[in-house]
Amino acid sequence: MRNLLLFFLVLIQVNLFAQNKDIVIGQIDSIQSEILGESRKLWIHVPQGADKEIFTPERYPVVFLLDGDAFFSSMQGLIQQLSFVNGNTLCPKMIIVGIPNTNRWRDLSPSRPSLGDDPFMNAEMIAQTGGGENFIAFIEKELIPYIDSKYPTEPYKMLVGHSLGGLMAVHTFFHKPELFNAYVAIDPSMSWNKKKLLLEIKKKKLGKKYENRSLYLGIANSDTEEKDSLTIRNDQTPWTEHTRSIFEFHDIMKSQRDKLNYRAKFYPADDHQSIPFNAQYDAFRYIFRSHKFKLTAVDYMFPNSNIAEKLETHYQELSSFFGYEKKPGEDYLNSMAYQFMNMKQYPKAEQLFLLNIKFYPKSFNVYDSIGDLYELKGEREKAIENYKKAIKLNPKSAYTKEKLEELENQ
Repeated sequence: MRNLLLFFLVLIQVNLFAQNKDIVIGQIDSIQSEILGESRKLWIHVPQGADKEIFTPERYPVVFLLDGDAFFSSMQGLIQQLSFVNGNTLCPKMIIVGIPNTNRWRDLSPSRPSLGDDPFMNAEMIAQTGGGENFIAFIEKELIPYIDSKYPTEPYKMLVGHSLGGLMAVHTFFHKPELFNAYVAIDPSMSWNKKKLLLEIKKKKLGKKYENRSLYLGIANSDTEEKDSLTIRNDQTPWTEHTRSIFEFHDIMKSQRDKLNYRAKFYPADDHQSIPFNAQYDAFRYIFRSHKFKLTAVDYMFPNSNIAEKLETHYQELSSFFGYEKKPGEDYLNSMAYQFMNMKQYPKAEQLFLLNIKFYPKSFNVYDSIGDLYELKGEREKAIENYKKAIKLNPKSAYTKEKLEELENQ
């Protein structure tokens, strides 16, 4: 379609919200939970896709975000930066499902401690805890099916949690590893209930269910001074117990890291409250470390480089990672093809337009676009043939009809 639209598509995406008076990053939805016996609000972000009147609608992986009311805006900004700005493809565009709390102590604690086990908890607080299994059942049996039925989701799913949310992420990873493809546990409360979950994990061996799963662990410095990990490990004071218990978990995971994609990072300059955004960023960069399609100077300048073949190979590798077919977005391929067309590198442009036809044979746009290339090259019959294919798929395309009439009248 129109050259300028496609060539500057990425720049337009960056400024999508500038046309409106309000900056909107999501919407509020809700679901009635029979398992929890209450209505739960949801904060939802669906990526701004390409022009729906031109391109094939996209589908997206999903991030389920615990403490969603606290981290929704920062998560949206993070994914926007890594997947949208200036054509980044460091991670995929993703749907975000923020789950705000109604009773955090109940939902984000997998077990109930005894009175006196935690000096900071009274009987009333303790009585509310231990509903974590119910909460995960709500996510598995009600929330995930609801999101899949209403939004343009792909099968790949992530669970992200901090503190007690991180504890629930670890709990879910070990008890229901197949529920999510990737888990991000940020400074999880592994000392909860006298390290009950940690003691369970020490007895567990990772089997095949954990293969192809990813786990990122962020560890904050719970001391008031910036200290290295060895100093904290050797510190037996009560205020480092939280961090020491996470290091215990890390040691277990290190011994079994051949079973999954695992990485941990200690943040000595970050405390429990300041770590989330830094750890989220590092987690996404690690989990999706192979996501970006990289073009070299040779790819751009060498006339005989086959970018389409290289791109197709890259997406075959991504398909292996995700566990289902992944293909480049129609708008992404179109924009790249027009870029090479404007650079007068016609063979590369044709490769990419043809690849788009291979991936999206039912889209009128892919034929209209390659018709533009053939018209520019003076290959009149090929241009006419493809414009006609585009019109057959979309008889309302006045712009394509106009181009076809001009060519046929020459």
